[in-house]
Amino acid sequence: MNDHGGNAEFPAHVPRSRLYDYVNSTRTDQQDTTTPEAPEGTGSPVRGAPQTDAAEHRRHEFVRLLGEFRRTAVLVPLDQDDAPLTADFGGVRWFYAFSNEEALARFALARGEGDREWPYQRWLGARLLDAAVPAVGVPCGVALDCADGEDGMVFPPVRGIVPDEVAVDVDVVAE
Repeated sequence: MNDHGGNAEFPAHVPRSRLYDYVNSTRTDQQDTTTPEAPEGTGSPVRGAPQTDAAEHRRHEFVRLLGEFRRTAVLVPLDQDDAPLTADFGGVRWFYAFSNEEALARFALARGEGDREWPYQRWLGARLLDAAVPAVGVPCGVALDCADGEDGMVFPPVRGIVPDEVAVDVDVVAE
């Protein structure tokens, strides 16, 4: 593979986020749905407290892992025109990104294109989310290690992940 990202050495192990760990509720979170006793004098139980605590924990974990992705250099494969490789799915354009060459190789094999050269560039996750996504002009996100099943993850075009002006979940106020 060609490295179009400069001559800097890329570390052999790049930590990667595992977003599916906190996006999906675990079975134990779902089982802990007991309603706590009502505080004295209130007359009604506090509903949803265990789910709220678990959801809050997942939100904090998501923020931490999103920050990790933003600070991590990822491999962005290039198409025949030396533009970042993308795919459209579900009304969203997705940039392909990979945590290392092995993940990119698994993607190439899954596509049946393991015998060709795959040029790529190294980009920070922040550059993808803050600069590349808004430049596309259509709803766009990042698919990281997408050939790795549950170990892969997506960063969809929503508030808190991409700039608000391109997030699909932000209401546009007419002026």
